[in-house]
Amino acid sequence: MYKISKWTYAQAKRLGVKVKPSKNKNKKIDVFNPRGEKVASVGALGMNDYPTYLSKERKGLYPKGYADKRRKLYKHRHESDRHKRGSAGYFADQLLW
Repeated sequence: MYKISKWTYAQAKRLGVKVKPSKNKNKKIDVFNPRGEKVASVGALGMNDYPTYLSKERKGLYPKGYADKRRKLYKHRHESDRHKRGSAGYFADQLLW
């Protein structure tokens, strides 16, 4: 089970949405609008994300700056789907990267 980071909660607050651990066994988080309606399930379970890389960097499992390199690669790889507001790609980009 994925533990949602403080960083992700802060990003969700900035966007005006709420996040909870996903009920979908293959996803990390479910995103809810202010009315409590689910709008997306994001983050493939088993894959790392920016907060996870940062945590592993602090523990010495990755060299300093590795999380930022992975973030840049993610954003480049998902350039086509991360800008449409309200889409799963948008929320994954904003909440996990």
